[in-house]
Amino acid sequence: MINRTAEKVLSIVSLVFTALALLPSFILVIFGKALSDGEIRRELEADVYADPTLEPEEAQMVLSILDSVSGFGWFIVIVLFISLIATIVGMVSIWNNKNPKLAGIMFIIAGLFVFIISPTSIMLYIAAILSFTKKPPYQPSESSFVEENFDDSMRPL
Repeated sequence: MINRTAEKVLSIVSLVFTALALLPSFILVIFGKALSDGEIRRELEADVYADPTLEPEEAQMVLSILDSVSGFGWFIVIVLFISLIATIVGMVSIWNNKNPKLAGIMFIIAGLFVFIISPTSIMLYIAAILSFTKKPPYQPSESSFVEENFDDSMRPL
């Protein structure tokens, strides 16, 4: 039986980081949704257009950026959720050394969805490499070139 503790620890830590990244993403989506609806939107537009330091084109640009926050937030939430699911599938498949190749593939997919150079994706890539490369310890076969009934006496040539 192969000890898969490193893969388990790396996947659990990356799962926690991904779950923690979902919280600000939801807040970003809620903030974007609140800015695009009703009375808050009208007050924000009045404040932006009333600001004497902003030109009308700059004020329009600020409002269009705020409009895109909600859409970008949903994109991040969906991507992080896919990564979370792939990490969970990888953890389940590696937990009792059931299917380490599937776990490695899921960890790579989750790493790609968490963004390529984030610390979470690096941990998932390391877990994937470990799940692909760890092999069971070498166990010699039953037959050996020395007979089992060898009794320390001299053998004929």
